[in-house]
Amino acid sequence: MSLDAITDIDRLKRINNALVNRVERAMDQSQNAFSLFQTAIYLEGQVRRRTDELSATLRTLERSNFELAAQKEISENANSLKTRFLAAASHDLLQPLHAALLTLSALSELQASDKGRLLVAQVERSLDTMNELLRSLLDISRLDAGAMAPVFGPVALAPIVESLLADLRPVAEAKGLRLRARIEPVRTWSDRTMVRRILLNLVANAVRYTSRGGVLIAVRERNGRIAIDVTDTGCGIPVEEQGRIFDEFHRVSAPAASAGETAGLGLGLSIVRRLVDSLGHGLELTSAVGRGSRFRLWVDCLAAAAEPAGGGAPAGESQGLAGARVLLIENDPAVVDAMAALMTLWGCAMRVASTIDAAESVIRTENWAPDLIIADQHLDHGELGTNALIRLQEITGRQIPAILATADPGEPTALLAAALDVQVLHKPVKPAQLRALATHLIAVDRSNGEAKQPSGRLNGAQDR
Repeated sequence: MSLDAITDIDRLKRINNALVNRVERAMDQSQNAFSLFQTAIYLEGQVRRRTDELSATLRTLERSNFELAAQKEISENANSLKTRFLAAASHDLLQPLHAALLTLSALSELQASDKGRLLVAQVERSLDTMNELLRSLLDISRLDAGAMAPVFGPVALAPIVESLLADLRPVAEAKGLRLRARIEPVRTWSDRTMVRRILLNLVANAVRYTSRGGVLIAVRERNGRIAIDVTDTGCGIPVEEQGRIFDEFHRVSAPAASAGETAGLGLGLSIVRRLVDSLGHGLELTSAVGRGSRFRLWVDCLAAAAEPAGGGAPAGESQGLAGARVLLIENDPAVVDAMAALMTLWGCAMRVASTIDAAESVIRTENWAPDLIIADQHLDHGELGTNALIRLQEITGRQIPAILATADPGEPTALLAAALDVQVLHKPVKPAQLRALATHLIAVDRSNGEAKQPSGRLNGAQDR
């Protein structure tokens, strides 16, 4: 139908409106498509930018991880180097202190005035503090580096506690404290040396921070496990400090118990925590300010201990060191001079050798039979004191009482000494400890009937 044939105006308007609506819809659809096209382009740009940013972040993170890994390796190498250095240098670090303590002991015995003895005692306390600090730092370093690995075996707890009582009771009694023990005959599976060190630190700490009352060590079996309690009536530990007392150099705010007594170094409990973790045991603390503290060490129960506590000196030990013949195998002149002064004061006859060959020469050439050998472990040119003891045992054909004085706390040295049935004293050696052990060893040897030959010549000690 042509437009001329349309006479109805309303109909014409409707057709016009329909056409206009169709055109508008078509235009809207075109605009929507263009808008979607623009939106898609914008979103694509956003995704590209975000992807680039994420890629850059990942590359930065990779570089950071690489740098962190490199820094961690450097730190681990530095820590390992530090540990190896301390282990290697421990002998040189402790040797001068060892000589100083020996010399100081000889000087103390020569003092005639109270003032002189007081000054010597003050110097000795300072050296003891230095020794304690140095040993603690070396122990922490070895524990952190895993260089002090436990050697597990059956451990009777009664002998350990009895030896602690013998060592620390004089210190406690000097402060007017009671040091007591309640011990059930039980055994555990652990490292004897580490367990003793844990209890020594706990009991010594309890004595230090207790001014009246006493300290109780209790060993009891509870539901298949063993609870070792160290309980004191000391100053107690505030609640806010109980979580930090195992940190290095952290000390309880309370002062030392008695006047003139030095405060702790803040390392003993740190070593305790490391040793307990290394052994896989448990440790609990209960404390109240003004009422005291209780440290409880949990260990597994193995079986009833059959070993006697022992600890008493054998008969004949009262004979002392007067007239005893001592062979010193030592390469440090300062230690030799200090030891010579001590042995002279103790009435001993001493020979000195700085090498294995020199020690053999004393035995063979001088035809001199020692009652006791005191040997340093690390001699010149890589020679070892344990090798010297082996050589002398082969020459003499007998087990001569011997003390290995060493600054090397490593397990190989301890195993060598145990294999040779030799006593070990770690430098710096306290003269009183050295004298007591030397007297004991010589007395045991004499009581066993290992007398020297009448002529003074030794079995196998023939001239080449």
